[in-house]
Amino acid sequence: MKSQLQVTVLSARLKENKKNWFGPSPYVEVAVDGQSKKTEKVNNTHSPKWKQALTVIVTPVSKLIFRVWSHQTLKADILLGMATLEILESLRSNEMKLCEVVQTLQLYSDRDPKDVVGDLSVCLDGMQVDAETLAQAETEHAAVQNGTARQNGDTGNRSSRDTSPSSGSEDWVIVPNGQAVNGTASPPRSPGGSTGSRPPRPNRPPPPTPRRPAASPTSSSSSSPSELSEAPPSDGSSQVSASVGSDQQDDSGAATASSPPTASGPKPEATVPAAVAAATPRVTPISNGPLAPGWEQRVDQNGRMYYVDHIEKRTTWERPDPLPSGWERRVDPMGRVYYVDHITRTTTWQRPTQESVRNYEEWQNQRSQLQGAMQQFNQRFIYGLQEQLANTANKEFDPLGPLPHGWEKRTDTNGRVYFVHHTTRMTQWEDPRRQGLLNDKPLPEAWEMRFTVDGIPYFVDHNRRTTTYIDPRTGKSSLENGPQITYVRDFKAKVQYFRFWCQQMSMAQHIKITVSRKTLFEDSFQQIMSFHPQDLRRRLWIIFPGEEGLDYGGVAREWFFLLSHEVLNPMYCLFEYAGKDNYCLQINPASYINPDHLKYFKFIGRFIAMALFHGKFIDTGFSLPFYKRILNKALALKDLESIDPEFYNSLIWIKDNNIEECALEMFFSVDKEILGEVTTHELKPDGGNIQVTEENKEEYIRLVAEWRLSRGVEEQTQAFFEGFNEVLPQQYLQYFDAKELEVMLCGMQEIDLVDWQRSTIYRHYARSSKQILWFWQFVKEMDNEKRMRLLQFVTGTCRLPVGGFSDLLGSNGPQKFCIEKVGKDNWLPRSHTCFNRLDLPPYKSYEQMKEKLMFAIEETEGFGQE
Repeated sequence: MKSQLQVTVLSARLKENKKNWFGPSPYVEVAVDGQSKKTEKVNNTHSPKWKQALTVIVTPVSKLIFRVWSHQTLKADILLGMATLEILESLRSNEMKLCEVVQTLQLYSDRDPKDVVGDLSVCLDGMQVDAETLAQAETEHAAVQNGTARQNGDTGNRSSRDTSPSSGSEDWVIVPNGQAVNGTASPPRSPGGSTGSRPPRPNRPPPPTPRRPAASPTSSSSSSPSELSEAPPSDGSSQVSASVGSDQQDDSGAATASSPPTASGPKPEATVPAAVAAATPRVTPISNGPLAPGWEQRVDQNGRMYYVDHIEKRTTWERPDPLPSGWERRVDPMGRVYYVDHITRTTTWQRPTQESVRNYEEWQNQRSQLQGAMQQFNQRFIYGLQEQLANTANKEFDPLGPLPHGWEKRTDTNGRVYFVHHTTRMTQWEDPRRQGLLNDKPLPEAWEMRFTVDGIPYFVDHNRRTTTYIDPRTGKSSLENGPQITYVRDFKAKVQYFRFWCQQMSMAQHIKITVSRKTLFEDSFQQIMSFHPQDLRRRLWIIFPGEEGLDYGGVAREWFFLLSHEVLNPMYCLFEYAGKDNYCLQINPASYINPDHLKYFKFIGRFIAMALFHGKFIDTGFSLPFYKRILNKALALKDLESIDPEFYNSLIWIKDNNIEECALEMFFSVDKEILGEVTTHELKPDGGNIQVTEENKEEYIRLVAEWRLSRGVEEQTQAFFEGFNEVLPQQYLQYFDAKELEVMLCGMQEIDLVDWQRSTIYRHYARSSKQILWFWQFVKEMDNEKRMRLLQFVTGTCRLPVGGFSDLLGSNGPQKFCIEKVGKDNWLPRSHTCFNRLDLPPYKSYEQMKEKLMFAIEETEGFGQE
């Protein structure tokens, strides 16, 4: 009998080691029956005190093993000592009851069992065993030790029946209704006292069990009624019952006993109709071996047998068989059970069975056969290829006529036809005669036609030094007939390459950042600046005090989004909007009114680098020139147009017109106003006395543009990049441009409802469920702002990756938007931001769903809300 035992590790006294000045950092590991629990470590002491309770599943004959380890930072932990405790001895010495029993155990060295290295105090509580259960457990334990273990729950009388045929053999058969009948059992009687025609049918069929090899008649005859009642019929029983005709099922009677069983004489055998007995084999006996450690056999209220795994805390209808050959069960450092296949050198979380291994081998065989068939299918054009090419080369057999000048038709090793253009040294799959891309008219002067890697023609204008997909001869785009631009695919490849380098630079373990929602800016600033920059590359574990959320990615996603909204708020005077109608942010030249503004810019640099490194989105974006500064690329006059179009148009007018005729009287100096104070800045030494002329206006335009893009923000920019490069060096972003960096940092704001529906999965719901139809009707009726708030409620951010909803990320990689049926109709919807999952209760009306969803989106905040 298994029961829970609470083991409280109190304290320990360890032998002092003079070589270690600071002392060990001990923790205790408790192991019993394949389970392992650990306490927290206590730093630098020889007399640690834990007082930590650990709950384990034990039997009266289990043995507790205590190991005291010393935690090491840069190497493996050191075993200081170990002790064992027999639960059976403790029960006997405490009247079969463990209630706050404190015991002191001596710790021995693992190298020398006689060397005492200290003592350990533990407290046992919560276990009580009666004498009968204890005797049964001792008997089963002795049987296991002698190699004659019986099935859990059998009594000691089984071994005597199995070894003594003279005590009465019991023949079990299957009657047509699929039930097992023993010759000694009396069938139920009718109210009138007569014997029924057949046993009653069960209320529901028992769960199926794994197929087992058929046993010999001898073993079948020795099966006891208790063995058969503890497990449902095997697959053989259903096959036998299916083979018996329907007439026999309706008309044949069940076996009846000739006389009631007596205690002294042997039990009479049942009489069964000859037709049924001849067509029905004996019942396959259930394996009477012991269950694996940590497993328990139980029966539910309907009489169905199931098995409980106390280690993995799960239940199953199938009896846990031993692992297949070549498999091993292991436990990782976090206490999770996994299985190792030493044959294929692979691991899995699922427990393997003989049937699953056999199914996998069959799948591999089918796959190899399918690959062989596909290879033959791909080579179907090889035979007779020369004749086909000869016919195609002839004008009489080719309806399209000969190829244009400079083109050649070839075939690869798989028989696929492609075309070679020797002029441009390019290849393509499309027939140039069908594409309609070739034009008989010559290109204009200084124009040239080239091809992309995907075979798409584009045109180069050497006069203006520009490229375009529009044919200057026809005015049509070459993309209409060819494939689409592969920008998205190339961008995804760049992102994957960047993520690879981030993974290479990442550090092991994680860092905890505890912040309050009320003081989010101050708490985040203090903690991020207190960490070493390389520690910020570790996995983030964000904690909001008072909330029950566990951060598997979703809490960190929300933290980045909320903190970016605070940090980049222009009210703090650190950033300002780029223009009146442009809400992109740039550094505020007047940030010096805050005496610690350079520290804050260093903090913001670290924060933005962390967002890129960990793949999180921020709320507000920067101006394009600022992104080019992050990419360490030179700024140009064109960049000024995105932040100050009026100033840009003024410089363009100066460039295109003769300023000497207008008598503008401009000099190499500019005025700037900050907080009402006007100052003059000279663009070059003594620029206030140098007048702008037609000859030097190009220099003037260049210097003015540089000043406008970086006026008064040199120190702030330097502090920003100082913090940025500490976490993420800028050279890892050299493959991106400004637009790509903006998408990678801020995501996409446009929500495609069709893509959202197509990329959503459902649990315990179907696409046709009325709650799902109501949900999408509710989403269609919302405006874009409310849709973004719904997306933030479920995923932690209102931004999307470049691939849309199909590229949403969860705790362990891509995780699609999920709607799961959870709770009752009076519950509020809940979200799991780490898994992009919405728990949607089964509401009874559309109005009720709409009310609950709007309340959850607008009124709730934080984690652990019910």
